Amino acid sequence: MLVSHAQAATLIVTVQGVRNDRGHVLVALCSKAEFLHPHCAWHGSSPAAAGDVQVTIANVPPGLYAAQAFHDENDNRRLDRSILGLPREAMGFSNNAPMRLGPPHFTAAAFTVRDPVTQLSFALKYF
Repeated sequence: MLVSHAQAATLIVTVQGVRNDRGHVLVALCSKAEFLHPHCAWHGSSPAAAGDVQVTIANVPPGLYAAQAFHDENDNRRLDRSILGLPREAMGFSNNAPMRLGPPHFTAAAFTVRDPVTQLSFALKYF
């Protein structure tokens, strides 16, 4: 009996609304269990540029995910927050899932990665 294995996919994310060229734009691709946690299994980054920045994440198994991105202007590889816990750097979620009094639910940001290539775009929000 032959077993078919799904091919790994490439995810191409266009992050819109980057306001300057300082630092990098980081994107994390998260399963439901990983969503909003500090470490997701798949991630990528690209140098920041004013406007739209494209980030590619390779070797992603097809499935249901949510993407979260932020503009790491100071290149410290983490989302800086104020003493009140509010983001000091721009962030955004797939499907432009709204952030109302906190981050969105996984279902609002969820999308399906299919092989061989999936493309999506969403905007950053500066606070």
